[in-house]
Amino acid sequence: MKKYFIIILTALLAFSSFAHGESLPISTSPEGANVYIISPADGEVVSSPVTIIFGLQGMGVSPAGLDKPKTGHHHLIVDGNSLPAFDKPLGGDVMHFGGGQTEKIIELSKGKHTLQLLLGNYLHIPHNPPVISKKITVIVK
Repeated sequence: MKKYFIIILTALLAFSSFAHGESLPISTSPEGANVYIISPADGEVVSSPVTIIFGLQGMGVSPAGLDKPKTGHHHLIVDGNSLPAFDKPLGGDVMHFGGGQTEKIIELSKGKHTLQLLLGNYLHIPHNPPVISKKITVIVK
């Protein structure tokens, strides 16, 4: 419980600074950093619920609220038509995995869906340059 309190407090302090005109810290990603979806495969026909397994190369996974260089945490974009802003905290239109999770079981309706990962720093802000996966498509039967 104390860990989550510290994470929330860190985020609130950062957002408070942002509200007063200061810019939010954007973390630098190392050259060659890559986030990707291990499973399911692009074009795979799946049943719901679907287990999405996240992959990351060239960086480490770290929970939100912990400012540690060359790390971040996953955000999953489901059926996104456009990418979020890269200079602001990621919002409610993405699934946040601020605990450092590397997989998630999600319910998807029948039909075609797209999945894409975006790494965020300790304040949910994408890195510079952004570490974003290829968008894949799955078909739920």
